[in-house]
Amino acid sequence: MKINTLAIFVICILLGSCSVRKYVPAGQSLYVGNTVKVTPDSLTKPKVGELETSLEGIIKPPPNKTLFGFPWKVWFYYWIGEPKDEGGLRSWFRKKLGQPPVYANQRIVDINATNMVGFMDNEGYYKSSAKGKLKLNEKKRTAIAEYEAYVMPRYFINEINFVVPDSAQFNKDLVRTKKDTYLRKGDPIRLDVVTSERSRIEQLLKGKGYYYFNPDYLIMRVDSTIGKQDSTLAPQQVNLYLEVKKETAQTALKQYYINNIFVNTGTNEDKSADSATNRGPARRGLNINDPGKLYKRRIFYDAIAFRKGNLYTNTQQDLSVTRLVNFQNFKFVKNSFELVPRSDSAMLNVYYNLAPLKKKSLQTVLSASTKSNNLGGSELRVNLKNRNFLRGGEILTFSPYFGFDVQLGGNRVENPGRVGNEYVRYGAIASLSFPRFVIPFVKIRPERSQVLPKTIMALTYENRIQRGFYTTRSIRFDYSYVWSKNSRLEHNLTPIALNFIEPRNVDPLKYEEIIFNPNLSPLEARRYIDLIETKYFIMGSNYSVSYRPTPRPFSKNQFVMLGGIDYGGNLLSLLGKRPKSDTMANPAKELFGVPILQFVKLDGDIRYYRTINSRIKWANRLLAGVGIPFGNSRTMQMPQFKQYFGGGSTGLRAFRARALGPGAYNQDTSSIRLFGYQAFGDIRLEANSEVRVKFTDIIGGAVFVDAGNIWSYRGDASEGYGPESVFKKNFLNQVAVGGGIGLRLDFSFLVFRLDLATPFRKPWYTVTPVDTDPNAPFDPDAPVKYKNPWVFNEINFGSRAWRKENLVLNIAVGLPF
Repeated sequence: MKINTLAIFVICILLGSCSVRKYVPAGQSLYVGNTVKVTPDSLTKPKVGELETSLEGIIKPPPNKTLFGFPWKVWFYYWIGEPKDEGGLRSWFRKKLGQPPVYANQRIVDINATNMVGFMDNEGYYKSSAKGKLKLNEKKRTAIAEYEAYVMPRYFINEINFVVPDSAQFNKDLVRTKKDTYLRKGDPIRLDVVTSERSRIEQLLKGKGYYYFNPDYLIMRVDSTIGKQDSTLAPQQVNLYLEVKKETAQTALKQYYINNIFVNTGTNEDKSADSATNRGPARRGLNINDPGKLYKRRIFYDAIAFRKGNLYTNTQQDLSVTRLVNFQNFKFVKNSFELVPRSDSAMLNVYYNLAPLKKKSLQTVLSASTKSNNLGGSELRVNLKNRNFLRGGEILTFSPYFGFDVQLGGNRVENPGRVGNEYVRYGAIASLSFPRFVIPFVKIRPERSQVLPKTIMALTYENRIQRGFYTTRSIRFDYSYVWSKNSRLEHNLTPIALNFIEPRNVDPLKYEEIIFNPNLSPLEARRYIDLIETKYFIMGSNYSVSYRPTPRPFSKNQFVMLGGIDYGGNLLSLLGKRPKSDTMANPAKELFGVPILQFVKLDGDIRYYRTINSRIKWANRLLAGVGIPFGNSRTMQMPQFKQYFGGGSTGLRAFRARALGPGAYNQDTSSIRLFGYQAFGDIRLEANSEVRVKFTDIIGGAVFVDAGNIWSYRGDASEGYGPESVFKKNFLNQVAVGGGIGLRLDFSFLVFRLDLATPFRKPWYTVTPVDTDPNAPFDPDAPVKYKNPWVFNEINFGSRAWRKENLVLNIAVGLPF
C-alpha cells in the first residue's frame, strides 16, 4: 500500500511537471531557487559568520516554491485557471493555493549581486565583490540563481570624534551627546548603527530645545586609511568623524521656547466657540476652548507638560500626547507647533486638537481562552462604559459576564466524573477609573510620569460553580493606584483589598463520599472538608512592579523583571474576636463569624531572552514565590486561591496542571478519581528554558526544558499533605524536571501553541519503594530502597501505557513566557 501510494505521488509530480512546462513561454524558465556561496579573502581570512544567511535574505524577488523540485504552487495557479470574478471562490483558492510564475532574468541576478556588494559595504566589508549567474534546466524549463560573494576584511571602529568649529551653545550640546554613543571602539562599522546614532543625537538635541533639527543635518565621515599611516593598528580599522553639514539652516541650530498653548476639545464649532466665555481664562499659558463645557480644565493642566516660557523638549511633547491618548476619552489627538511670526522669534505656539469619543458605549464580547492551569473555555461579557463620568476624564464601567471552563486533555480516566475540572462562572464587575491620584488630604502632581497615574475603584461579585462539588461566592473590593515614570517601569499599589470568600451549595452526596470513602486517606479527606467548610475574610494590601528595560539598539539580550508582595489581615485582626472552643486552645479570631486570614505572600519573576539570529531565540525564566500564614492564621492552611500549583501549559509542561507535588507527595488515586488533580502548595520554585525557532512567518517550533516544584510551608503527619510535602534543606532532591518539543502558529493577533512534553525526573520516586520480589523472605531490618527519580530508563514510546501516563500535550494561546 505504501509503495503504491508513493508511486502514484511520483507519477502526479511528473504529470504535473509536464503540465507546468507547457505553460512556460518560449525562451523563459521558471525561477525556482537560489544559492549563495561566501568566499573569504584567502590572504586575510576574515570571519564571515552569518553573512551567507544575511545575503540570502536580501535576494528579490522570492523564487517559486517547490516540493522535491516540482513547482507545486505554480501548478495550482494554472490548474485552477483564470477566475471570472475577482471576489469569487475560485479567485480565493487561486490566491491561497497558487502562486504566479516568476521567470528567471539575468538582469535581476545582476541587480541582486550589486545589492549584495552594497550590503557588505554597509556591514563594513569594504572592497568586497559579488556576482551571479543562472543555472538553467532545459528539460524542466526551470532555473536557479547561483551567487558568489568574495569577502574582504571587515573594518572595525578605532576612534569616534565629534567635530565642531567653535564653542557655540549648539556645538557644546552636540559634543555632550557623545556620552552614550552607540558607536564603540572595537565594534564593526555598520550603516544601520550609524543611522541609529544620528537619530539618537537628534532626539537628545530636540530634548534641549532644537525643534527644527533633524538627522539629515549630520554627516559621518569615515577614514579607512589609518592602518597604512600607523603600523600599530590593524589594516581593517577606521576613524569616524561626525559633524554638522555646512549647508544646515540656522533655524535648526537655534533653541526654541513655548509661547502659548491652545487646546480645542473638538466640541461643536460655531461663532461662540472663539468667545472669551468658551475659552475661559488662560492659566499657565494654556488656552482651553471647550464650547460644550464637557471637561474640567484641571485635566488638561495635569496632562499637558508644556508651560509658557519653558524650553521646548520632545520629552514634554511625548508626555503630553501620551497622557491625552491614555485618557481614553478621545478618538485622536492632533498636535502641531507654529513659529511665532517675528523675524527674530525663537518662540513656538502649541496646538492640541482633540476629537471626543461618544460618552456612553455598549460592547458585547464573546471570547475563548486557555489558562495556565490547563483550563480552557469561553465567556460572554457585556461592557457598559460611561466616559468622562464626572467631567474629569473618569471612566465608569459595568461588566456582567457568564463563562465556563473545562479541563483540556487528560484526566478522563483518572477522574471519570470530571469533578473539579468543569466550572461555570457568572458575576459582574463595576469599576471607576480616575486619571490621577485620589488620596485624601494629599495632592500629588507627577510632573515627569510617562502616563498619568490612575486611581481605580473596583467592586466584583462572582459565583464559581465547581460542577458536582460546590460553589464559591466571592465579593471583592479593591482600591488601587497605577503609575509609571516611563514605559520601562510600572507600579501597581492596592492599599485596600477586601475579599469575602464563602463556599456554598455543597453536593451532599459528594460530601458523604469524602467522609465515608474507605479508600480516601484521612489527610485528603480532612483537606477537602476544610476546603468546602472554611470561609475567609481578607483585608489586605498588595504591590506589584514590572521592569522592562529597553535593550540597546542591535543588542541580542533582553531582560524582564516582575515582582510583588501581598499582605493582609493585620487591621482586621485588631477588630476580630476569638470564639469559644472546647476543642482548640487558641482558635483563630473571627469577624462576623468568619475567620480572619493573616498572611504575607512574595513573588518574583526574572526573564532573559537572547537572540541567536533572525530565526532562533533563546528564552529563559526563573520563578520564585512563597506564601506564609502567620499570627491569627498560623494554625491554618493558606486558601487555595492564594496558593501555587505545579504543571500546566505555562509552567512545568511535562506534568498536568495541579498534578505535581507538593514536594515528594504523590496524590492518592481515590482522590484523583473523585476530584481530579488538586495539589497546591505555599512555596514555588521554577526554572524554564526553551529555544524558539522560526521556520516561516507563521510556523515556528521550540525545544524546552522545565524544572521546579511546589512545597508546603508547614505540615506534619496529621495535616496538609504530610511531612514529605514540606520545604526542607533537601528540597533540591524533590525538584521535578521535564522537557519536550513545541509547535507555534503565529497569526500576528494571536499565537496558537502546542507543546508535547514528558517527565525526566519524578520527585515522588524519592519516597516510593522499589518493587521487591513477593517470594523473597521478609527482613524487617533491611534498609528501604527507593526508586531512582530520573526516569530516562523508563522511556518507551512503543508502549501505549507509557505514552498515556507520560506524554502530556499542552494546548494554549500565547507564549508560555
